[in-house]
Amino acid sequence: MLQRPANTYSGESWANAAAAGNLPERLVIVTDAWHPQVNGVVRSIENTNRELAKMGVEVSMVTPERFNSIPCPTYPEIRLSIANYRRIAREIEKHNPSYVHIATEGPLGLTARRWCLKNRMPFSTSYHTRFPEYVSARLPIPKSWLYSFVRWFHNGGAGCMVATPSLARELSDKGIRNLMPWSRGIDATQFRPMALEENPFGLPRPIFMTVGRVALEKNLPAFLDLDLPGSKVVVGDGPARAELEKQYPDVFFAGVQFGEDLAKAYAQADVFVFPSLTDTFGNTILEALASGVPVAAYPVTGPLDIIGEDSDVGALDANLQAACLAALSASRSKARELAMQYSWEAATLQFINNIRAANGVITPKWKKAWQFAKSLPRSRKPGETAGPLPSAD
Repeated sequence: MLQRPANTYSGESWANAAAAGNLPERLVIVTDAWHPQVNGVVRSIENTNRELAKMGVEVSMVTPERFNSIPCPTYPEIRLSIANYRRIAREIEKHNPSYVHIATEGPLGLTARRWCLKNRMPFSTSYHTRFPEYVSARLPIPKSWLYSFVRWFHNGGAGCMVATPSLARELSDKGIRNLMPWSRGIDATQFRPMALEENPFGLPRPIFMTVGRVALEKNLPAFLDLDLPGSKVVVGDGPARAELEKQYPDVFFAGVQFGEDLAKAYAQADVFVFPSLTDTFGNTILEALASGVPVAAYPVTGPLDIIGEDSDVGALDANLQAACLAALSASRSKARELAMQYSWEAATLQFINNIRAANGVITPKWKKAWQFAKSLPRSRKPGETAGPLPSAD
């Protein structure tokens, strides 16, 4: 059995010792989403870990890489770990953590939750994806049942991190407690404006581009079916790519891009199209804005929080075609300015302070879900400055 300070001291003495700097900060992050997956969860954790190292926090990962796994039904790119409780417990315990953060509701996350409760270890969670919507789209399971599971999973912890105000309100209304704000950042050195080519990808302008997983939940046909001038480009891969390539022969599918190749692809777009109705944030929106590319999207969680309803960096409209055409006249320079409000350093400070608050090391500003969620504006007012969520501490 792991011997940790929380099992030896009272909660108050543990908090005092940690706050005084007498205990090292050793964080274990448990996640079912990890390499070789390419998605917002993985990128967010990677960028956060880099900043945590700069802050002196020791981070250890418990991921599917360490265990045998099987492909997820209907989505083989996602691997489901099949290790037993004892093995996962040993992986956590060998790092002697002062904090545990559970990033996903999958097999590893469930087992880590069980371990924390058994050892009276406070833990935090994060809500990255709309788990009920994604599962019910593939399997005949009512969303109400799945939200009961999500509520049970996250309410067992001391804090659930969410990226946007609208998502916080939604989850609060569904009974999820102890919500904490955790925004996202952008590498504005990598993603940046570049000189525009006359015919990028060998295609006529304007270029309407989307980037991300080519999967059912991304609602790509809503974009690909549009009658737009110029060309449509899809950057990314996923289980729906082969079928969509057959269905839309006039669309250019560029495949997965990384690093400088990805940055160059973004920078050549005239409009970034974000057709998803279910994302909880939209890291690709920030990447596009940092590249100086206006955004067209539906007025839903993510785009609403980052861009706002009335914006000169893009257009949100229930009619996605109207949004795409309106975004053509948006400001590329102001798109870049908005993205510069976000940094991984600030987002990571939010993240680690949420964890400290969940463990009683500091006092959180928001102690209950309704205190955080209900304090936020219902929507961004016309002309109001967009930007990341306020800190929780």
